[in-house]
Amino acid sequence: MKILSIAVPCYNSEAYMEKCIDSLLVGGEEVEILIVDDGSKDGTTEIADRYQEKYPTIVKAIHQENKGHGGAVNTGVENATGLYFKVVDSDDWVNPEAYQKILNVLAEVVRGPKTLDLLISNYVYEKEGAKRKRVMRYAKSLPEGRFFGWDEAKALGKTHYLLMHSLIYRTSLLRECGMKLPEHTFYVDNLVAFIPLPYVKTMYYLDVNFYRYFIGRADQSVNEKVMIGRIDQQIRVNKLMIDYLGEQKGLSKYLRKYMISYLTIIMTVSSVMMMRSGTEENLEKKNDLWRYLKQEDAADYFRIRHGIFGTVMSSKSKPGQKIAVYAYKVAQKLYGFN
Repeated sequence: MKILSIAVPCYNSEAYMEKCIDSLLVGGEEVEILIVDDGSKDGTTEIADRYQEKYPTIVKAIHQENKGHGGAVNTGVENATGLYFKVVDSDDWVNPEAYQKILNVLAEVVRGPKTLDLLISNYVYEKEGAKRKRVMRYAKSLPEGRFFGWDEAKALGKTHYLLMHSLIYRTSLLRECGMKLPEHTFYVDNLVAFIPLPYVKTMYYLDVNFYRYFIGRADQSVNEKVMIGRIDQQIRVNKLMIDYLGEQKGLSKYLRKYMISYLTIIMTVSSVMMMRSGTEENLEKKNDLWRYLKQEDAADYFRIRHGIFGTVMSSKSKPGQKIAVYAYKVAQKLYGFN
């Protein structure tokens, strides 16, 4: 059995997917690479088939009608045979040295007596044109090189939350939690980093810069103009997170605190994008989103609304909105996202 399955969602990815797949092949026979061709119209299909033909024991090409990023991730989970599972987007890649260290840890875990639910590593913003690459590390918040639980995870801070890029889950856990991502919807990576968390009991942090997160294409889903144009999809994901957190009972106080913090960040991103658009329609959508949170989960609404971020982001006044946008621009400059 393979140690790690890696799903690579591909839609019209012929220009960059080979760099991604080549970086993953370094893992050798311990890894299963699932290239999910999501209804591509370019040469993606042929490239995927070529890799499968050349590396039949490592690469599996899966072709499906277009279902969007979420549908491609769902297909990856359904077809994975590895004990652990990761998503690597087709325009990103991984560092070979860090990759080998991660595989070594997973191999030790598989041979050991303990069950590991989640392996965490660092990711790097590979922003096009940037001289300095921003590394998102968790060394100040998480114990390194050993098993730990939520009670040992210190506050991650508003800029160091766990993204899909930093996570490797136990495959069976993803099936146990019933994670089914919405199809034809962008920004579902937030759900990948959120829905499984109540099922995660044991974690392990490896302080290596594994995932290289490319930022810079004009058509990327995280491009600010694209995000504003797809704001309804961002809102949909945001509301799904609100619904899910409201359904969770019996969470440890440490995990609930983290999930509320993560929801706060996504509420902030959604709110800023709607404010940045400058349209009255989107400003009303922002107000509606905050009303939705209050209606669905009054307790969490109170915690989020009266925090520093919530007070600014939920503001209906022009000065408050200007402060929110300014704060976002500062964070954008510091951390190099979008």
